[in-house]
Amino acid sequence: MSGRSSSNARKAENGEGLRLKFSDNGLLIPLYGSHNEHLARIEQKLDVTIQTRGNAVTISGTSDSVAAAGEALGGLYARLERGQTVTRDEVDAVLRMVTAADSRVDDADVAVRTRKRHISARSPRQAAYLRTIDENEMVFGVGPAGTGKTYLAVAKAVERLIQGDVDRIILTRPAVEAGEQLGFLPGDMQEKVDPYLRPLYDALHDMMPRDQVAKRMESGEIEVAPLAFMRGRTLAHAFVILDEAQNTTAVQMKMFLTRLGENARMVVTGDLSQVDLPRGVRSGLRDALEIVSGLDGIASVTFTEEDVVRHPLVSKIVRAYDRVESKRQAGARYQSDDPTADDT
Repeated sequence: MSGRSSSNARKAENGEGLRLKFSDNGLLIPLYGSHNEHLARIEQKLDVTIQTRGNAVTISGTSDSVAAAGEALGGLYARLERGQTVTRDEVDAVLRMVTAADSRVDDADVAVRTRKRHISARSPRQAAYLRTIDENEMVFGVGPAGTGKTYLAVAKAVERLIQGDVDRIILTRPAVEAGEQLGFLPGDMQEKVDPYLRPLYDALHDMMPRDQVAKRMESGEIEVAPLAFMRGRTLAHAFVILDEAQNTTAVQMKMFLTRLGENARMVVTGDLSQVDLPRGVRSGLRDALEIVSGLDGIASVTFTEEDVVRHPLVSKIVRAYDRVESKRQAGARYQSDDPTADDT
């Protein structure tokens, strides 16, 4: 994580801990948080003691914890110097960075900038994901809900469109809940498929003003459509995102991947623990990961519950489901190995 105390925050170490001194008093309230809530959060997560006196902070605890706390405060202060905000979410993100074994020095500086938002990576794996998208023509982002797979991909797409690197954004999902047989739903085709595509619209509206989204959709610069609409097309000069890819069949996935055209980027996101396909139908995402992984220009990033950046309970829920699923799979294997088990 960078910033490790910024150039304007001086650091002194002694036998009792670490002392930081911040030069801009105007940044202390957002740095410390209301009623010092940000400092309390750092103390709780890293098991350190933080004392303040004016613009100086003294951190006590074990050497590793003290160093991590100093790094976290330095990074948050550097963020404020750049004119960015510091909320509890940012504090949690920085703590995630400084305690991760696989964190890189510049992870906290990996960000996506759109006209409406400045989105920073909130875990080392999110930072790796954003770098991977920059470096590869096709990227698979796989993992549980709440890890930012789709949100960050949409942010990257909007950034590329604004910079003129691509001519259009295409966002797609399989409408698996209706089996892509949407005729029974009321309304025209757009009204039929919109409920299944709503999360993609929500992400777009987070990145761009609503009127800009509407204008670019009308001009064709942004397209949100079900996967079935991709058949027969060549997607060139575009940033293409396939969301909920675990609900594609192998045939659908092959169809989609072979739509890649000149100067195009593809990001495929999905969660293999939430496959809604009929029993016995193999997920196209699982199939693709086995078949195309390792090909030049194709990369994958696998997220875990440690990367969940929604409400803290989401991470606990994901972990609980994973534990139960592991037990069920173990039980199924035991039964299949038992020659006395009933086959019915």
